[in-house]
Amino acid sequence: MSKLQEVTDAPDPWETGELGRDPNHVERMADSLKAEIEAAFELQMISIRLQKALISELKFIADYRGIGYQPLMRDVLRRFTRAEMIQIANELQEQKKAREAIDSNLQSKKRA
Repeated sequence: MSKLQEVTDAPDPWETGELGRDPNHVERMADSLKAEIEAAFELQMISIRLQKALISELKFIADYRGIGYQPLMRDVLRRFTRAEMIQIANELQEQKKAREAIDSNLQSKKRA
């Protein structure tokens, strides 16, 4: 195997965590910058109690996917919320159709 082949086939050190995850090279961001980022993304700190097993599972999934578990939890909540909003919209649409059918039926009976 050639050197070029070895380099191209090697996993990316950023993806494997070999680079970029050393705590000795971490800097704490300024509070003003943190506030600016949170405002830009419209983030709000909350507190929630979850079962330890659920947290462990979320951390496992996040690690497997190569992301942090808190961004994963935001994504899970976002996906659920979108799906639930669609479900509610569909239910409301069906209720509206049912009311319109009932009203139409009542109007037909009044004319008869």
